[in-house]
Order: sequence, then structure tokens, then C-alpha cells
Amino acid sequence: MNHENVPTSGHSAGAQSAGRRRVLYAGVAAAAALAGAGLAWWKFQPSAVTAEAALWGLTFDTPTGEKLVMQSLRGKPLLVNFWATWCAPCIEEMPLLDRFYRENSAKSWQVLGLAIDQAGAVDRFLKKTPVSYPVGMAGMEGTDLGRSLGNTVGGLPFTVAFDAAGAVLHRKIGQLTPADLQQWAALK
Repeated sequence: MNHENVPTSGHSAGAQSAGRRRVLYAGVAAAAALAGAGLAWWKFQPSAVTAEAALWGLTFDTPTGEKLVMQSLRGKPLLVNFWATWCAPCIEEMPLLDRFYRENSAKSWQVLGLAIDQAGAVDRFLKKTPVSYPVGMAGMEGTDLGRSLGNTVGGLPFTVAFDAAGAVLHRKIGQLTPADLQQWAALK
């Protein structure tokens, strides 16, 4: 009986293992390529640019009933913070935003709070806990505005940093830290 043409089980298992590794590597490479392509598509899609441009044409009521015209904030770096009175992390970061505004407004930085809330609740809250920066009433439509600016999950708080020309510098979903604000202040 000739055993020369019969592969040993160790040799066959090694070949199968190498084949599986190649398939696994190819799958990982394909997933990475798709993720990269998806990120590039999202970053450069026209709707993101349109949303940024549309933001500057909006006007918001303030909790006291005045009008806040976004165009009046153009020309200087701006932090737009989406928040609500019922959002604990939003409330916790407000003193940090207020301090950033007071310390950096002379350096051209502006801060705007856009409340995803009802005017009465925001007015009562701000009477108890005032802030130095302006607050506009975005209402529930503010969730859609936030999504158009990159908040794909609709979470709060959500903050967008714009440069003086009105282009997005940075976005963050979740509570801000002093390091976030320090980093953004250096970007303008």
C-alpha cells in the first residue's frame, strides 16, 4: 500500500487553519474599508454643509420672549450647547459653560444654549440658576437641528464648536469637561 499520496491530518488541518486566517483577514480588511468609506461619506455629505449654513438663518425665541437671531452671532467662534432642564448632565455642565463664556468672551468666544424644552420650564430654571450666555428656545425641533449638525443619536447634552466663519470645528455628545473647552478654545 502506498502512503505517499495520502496527506497527514496535521498537514490538512494546518492548510485549513491558514485558509481560515486568510478569510478572517480579508473580512477584517473589507470591514475596515467599508467603515472608512462610510465615515468619508458622512463627513463630506452635502446635508452637513447645508445644515451648518441653514443654522445661521434661524431665529429663536428666548425664554423671556425676545428674538435671538443666529446671524448676529456670526463672525466669532461659537459654542452651541443643546440642553434641557430635565437632563442632569446638561445641568451639571452649565456652570462650566458659563465660566468658559465669562473667561473667553473678551477673546471673541461666544456661547449659546439651545433648550430642547418648554419655555416655561426653561424660564423657571434660569431664574433659579442664571447663566451669562444667551439661551434660545429650540423646542423639540431642536432635536432635528442637533441631528442635522451631527448628533445622530439625538442625545443630550450635545455641543458644537464653530469657527468665526461658521464652519464646525468639533462636536461632542455628552457632558463637557474642562479639557474639551480648553482644546476647543485653542482651535479658533
